[in-house]
Amino acid sequence: MTSWDPGLYNRFKSYRDRPAIDLIVQIPSHRSFSRIVDLGCGTGEQAAVLCSRHPTAQVTGLDSSPQMLERAMARTVPVEWVLGDIAGYAPDPAPDLIFTNAALQWLPDHEHLLPRLVRMLPEGGVFACQMPLSHSEPWHVALRATAADGPWADRLMDARGLTPLLSAEAYYRLLAPLAEVDIWSTTYAHVLEGDDPIVDWMRGTGLRPYLDLLPEPEMREAFLAAYRERLKPHFPVEPDGVTLFSFPRLFILAQRL
Repeated sequence: MTSWDPGLYNRFKSYRDRPAIDLIVQIPSHRSFSRIVDLGCGTGEQAAVLCSRHPTAQVTGLDSSPQMLERAMARTVPVEWVLGDIAGYAPDPAPDLIFTNAALQWLPDHEHLLPRLVRMLPEGGVFACQMPLSHSEPWHVALRATAADGPWADRLMDARGLTPLLSAEAYYRLLAPLAEVDIWSTTYAHVLEGDDPIVDWMRGTGLRPYLDLLPEPEMREAFLAAYRERLKPHFPVEPDGVTLFSFPRLFILAQRL
């Protein structure tokens, strides 16, 4: 299981939170939900927001990381925090709002996973999902190339990286027989500061499965140095000292028929 560091993840908190909030505000505001689940809730920010927006609902936050849930449990909100795996999620009774932000990209078999989640919903229930469209972006291409080229290559062969997403059209065709579907994408132009901002960003997310397999400090640092070199042509430092990081994300809102 991949380890997670809440402190590293939250270093770019404002940028990571914005897509989640952009998704939350698209959930029908007139709906009254009785049971809400946040799949892959992390440190609990979005579950807390959902709890505030829907105070009469029973809200559950599910995550596979004990470290993330420990931070979530420190919140003074009436949310049930559950350690568990999204792939095996099968609640009884079913929720009428499934929210998931930047989590499903870690899971395979979207052709079955997403329809299974939508089928859980009662009529009129809502599935709200955001996933990074980053598998083919330069920072993940460079990461996979670095992992395959060096003394660490054999160890990193089984690293569990991001799952390539389907096209928007494919997700529509999967979910349209089950729900009224709205799909869109947004590219966020992040302005990052610091000497090594892309690697710092990735140390909180995409690098975690790779670094977990390199416990020796010397090999880990050599791997990170090689990764930095591959990133340099793609992310030059601007004249004002910042680094521009364009990050595309896919959004799906589906209301069960």
